Amino acid sequence: MFELHHLSAQEQWDWLRRGEVTPRELTDHYLARIDRHDPGDDGVGAFVAVGADAARDRADELGRAGRSTAPLWGLPLADKDLTDRAGLPTGLGSRLSRGRVAEQDSEISAVLGEAGAVSLGKTATPEFGLTGYTEPVVGPVTRNPWRRDLGAGGSSGGAAAAVAAGLLPFAPGSDGGGSIRIPAAMTGLVGLKPSRGRVPAQSGITSLGGLAVGGPIARTVADAAMLLDAMVSPDGRAPRDHFALRAPGSPDGAWLGTAVRGEGRFQLGVLTASPWDDAYDVRVDPRLLGVLYDTADQLDALGHGVDDASLPGSEYPTLFRTIWQAGAAGIPAETDDDFALLEPMTAWLVRRGRELGARELGAALAGLSAFEQSVIAAFHRFDAVLTPSLALLPPALGWHDADDPERAFEQQCLVSPFTSFVNVAGLPAITLPVAEVDGLPAGVQLIGRPGREDVLLAIGAQLERRLRWQRRHPDCW
Repeated sequence: MFELHHLSAQEQWDWLRRGEVTPRELTDHYLARIDRHDPGDDGVGAFVAVGADAARDRADELGRAGRSTAPLWGLPLADKDLTDRAGLPTGLGSRLSRGRVAEQDSEISAVLGEAGAVSLGKTATPEFGLTGYTEPVVGPVTRNPWRRDLGAGGSSGGAAAAVAAGLLPFAPGSDGGGSIRIPAAMTGLVGLKPSRGRVPAQSGITSLGGLAVGGPIARTVADAAMLLDAMVSPDGRAPRDHFALRAPGSPDGAWLGTAVRGEGRFQLGVLTASPWDDAYDVRVDPRLLGVLYDTADQLDALGHGVDDASLPGSEYPTLFRTIWQAGAAGIPAETDDDFALLEPMTAWLVRRGRELGARELGAALAGLSAFEQSVIAAFHRFDAVLTPSLALLPPALGWHDADDPERAFEQQCLVSPFTSFVNVAGLPAITLPVAEVDGLPAGVQLIGRPGREDVLLAIGAQLERRLRWQRRHPDCW
């Protein structure tokens, strides 16, 4: 039986523009699905707060104002619980922040509102967004819609689980070490980490090491491009910030057209080694390597050049751990009582970060800057580089060692060794759900040149037309 969430985000926007559905009807449809599939011990656990009354009021307001050309007019989404939405709690996945209600929107929430979206609430994230799995002690545990005993990844785990389960058409996420691409890969979605500086409200430029940027999670490449357009240019005309990166050859900064056309032939590299290989016993599941090589064959058949790629040697693991710990040092835990509310991983990162000296931090930043330059130089022959999205299939809930933070940190790297170095290099990357392995999603990652999201979207669109992953859904669909 047909239901509204079976439409792509683009199709839903088209229905809204033609008056075949109203913003209130679409909002009510998704709120009903959230109520049916999200709560409870066996629910998806994608949401930490649902603002049903505010969402209906917003939808009614848009309906009374009349149809608009705003890029997200009337479309539902939700805010990751690391950002503020006025009137809703911002818990940051932590007992330390429990009870705080936002008085005003964060910048990215304001941007999405300006673009015409209807926020349905807040999506789950691990404590302060620091891990690649969304199982915070404060709750809820986010379950993978494909198999409820498995994790959905993190830190945008709630956002990805909501989109995969048909509780949202698409969702904004943020990515400081893989936090968009990891959950998107685990739940069978398209997840795009833009270039540093691309999204003005979440550029990465103001964060330590320039790691964390905002980007879209969606079911299709075009839907991801549609949301990216709005995050960059909420009025549908020009980037909100004159210093933001602009799309090559497109003065208005639009990527949707590129994703719909899906044109071009490119030179691609294939990378199977990661920067973590010398630090940990990284082993890519042979089934996922098979998916990678099958995708390379598909790309070859589409007329792209395909060759091997490699990474330069470096002290990357030590440098990244240092900057990740330094980034946690500012978490507002000052007393023993505060630390008692933190999870072991967070407390470990905060303490280690505060032990760092200026010389050590400066050396790490300089080392990562040199690593960024070496990666860009190593990839210079290619328009994009293909890697596995993950080294392992989605692990079971509770798989990460909650009581041993150093071991849990290592386990994250064993699952997702191909993501964080892209943040350090400031490059765009997209994960694409090209296959299934034993009934679970399996993806590949494409890493682009600086500022070249257009190439990733074009290649992704070509693969999507060929493989039709948008037709695959979990049972609750």
